[in-house]
Amino acid sequence: MLIQDIPGGPAAFEICAKFCYGMTVTLNAYNVVAARCAAEYLEMYETVEKGNLIYKIEVFLNTSIFRSWKDSIIVLQTTRSLLPWSEELKVVSHCLDSIATKASIDTSKVEWSYTYNRRKLPSENGNDPHWNGMRKPQSVPKDWWVEDLCELHIDLYKRVISTIKTKERVSADVIGEALNAYALQRLPGFGKGMIQNGDVTKYRSLVETIMWLLPTEKGSVPCGFLLKLLRAAIMLECGETERTELMRKIGQQLEEATAADLLIRAPSGDTTVYDVDTVQSLVEEFLAYEQNAYSDLSLENEFQKIRSPRMTSDASKVKVAKVVDCYLAEISKDPNLPLAKFVNLAEIVSIFPRQSHDGLYRAIDMYLKEHPGISKSERKRICRLMDCRKLSVEACMHAVQNERLPLRVVVQVLFFEQIRATASAAGNSTPDLPGSIRSLLPGGSHGSSRSTTTNTEEDWDSIPTADDIQALKGEIATLRLAGGNSDKNGNDGCKIDAEKVTAGKMKGILMSKIFSKLRSSKDKYGEISSSDTSESPSPGSTTAEETKSTPSRSRRHSVS
Repeated sequence: MLIQDIPGGPAAFEICAKFCYGMTVTLNAYNVVAARCAAEYLEMYETVEKGNLIYKIEVFLNTSIFRSWKDSIIVLQTTRSLLPWSEELKVVSHCLDSIATKASIDTSKVEWSYTYNRRKLPSENGNDPHWNGMRKPQSVPKDWWVEDLCELHIDLYKRVISTIKTKERVSADVIGEALNAYALQRLPGFGKGMIQNGDVTKYRSLVETIMWLLPTEKGSVPCGFLLKLLRAAIMLECGETERTELMRKIGQQLEEATAADLLIRAPSGDTTVYDVDTVQSLVEEFLAYEQNAYSDLSLENEFQKIRSPRMTSDASKVKVAKVVDCYLAEISKDPNLPLAKFVNLAEIVSIFPRQSHDGLYRAIDMYLKEHPGISKSERKRICRLMDCRKLSVEACMHAVQNERLPLRVVVQVLFFEQIRATASAAGNSTPDLPGSIRSLLPGGSHGSSRSTTTNTEEDWDSIPTADDIQALKGEIATLRLAGGNSDKNGNDGCKIDAEKVTAGKMKGILMSKIFSKLRSSKDKYGEISSSDTSESPSPGSTTAEETKSTPSRSRRHSVS
């Protein structure tokens, strides 16, 4: 027999030898498992001699070690180097049960020492003016135990958390907090959304284990923590199954996320800065979850449950739309971001209810600013995502001076802003565009006989000049004044006539710009149809009238 073959090595053998010679031995949480395994190897049973070492150690474990919170954790850590002996002797299982039982106990019964990093209360610092020297007992937090378990190796930690779960006394949110604390301590850089260089295999196993331990209850783990896990899983190339399940969990509570949480770096070699495809998949998961949440409602519960869940669902969709708008504004700063990725993501949330499109406008403006070289058709495509009727007054003021927006968008913003102002003064809700004005907007009046020619569609997508906008605002002001007079006189016919006159003048302004281009490049645009020329007033007279009615403005500017 060689001493090095004995579990625990020479130190454990020395304990056994001293015991045999009647010498005093000192057992503690750090050496008791080694001594127990060595005594088992040397067959120091009661059948050989009453009161033998195995019996003494078992009594020490049950009366001291397993009754202590911290000693149980220390002993469990020492069992790793003594496998399979510690497992076969059931020291590991006894430690797991001891720890799980104590973690599951009612917090009012916790009387032992534990580690919990928190700011001390004023009374604990002696700074409380109402403190009279008598320290009041402080309540024990529900997650009092999570930091002490962070010292465990991942395989033991997995078994402890699994045992705690089986007792079903600890809430899912506390389990989630424990996993978050463990990840922060064991994964360098995790709190900053990155993983520092190290043992990739070790970190991958750790992340996959944490994902496996995640509670199934929705909302038990903060969405921000789940997204950090997803970042780590992508960086460490964790298994596809684990990543898919994690994305499903994130999708269920995506309304809790922030735009910063979603800024996941694209894989190395990708031309874009951020992983937009993954975020799109998360939004699709959210949409699928929302759609399935109510399809499973049974008929007998539909009447009672259909109202409040739908209200909650709409609120979640509003939050997700807002988060996506902010995310789009951030990723728009990437000069290599393809328009298709921006548009595809924006279109997914376009069906979500939201009162304002200011966030979307900001994202669109940022994209146009960072991608000045996109074509007119692309500019038209991205601006089509926005509903001008849902822009605030501040956003409208910015939009009408924005050098990056196509002419059609500026016209729409001006009309809606002025009509809303008129309706507000009259105490009415914001109406749709009058038919005479909708006819001026390409695609805005389906089946209308009044429309611009197909030869001028490109001109609609051009960038308006300062003079164009100055003239447009003058005529829209005329519409508002006419609307106010009609309200006073109670004559709606006057208002309709004013709309028609203004629409005609508007078309004259726009067509005058188009005519100038047609004269300079007649071969490019072709002949003007007689219907268009007959409906348009004289460009010269209209422009002169604008100049008188509208004060001069400083040069347009754009704010991002």
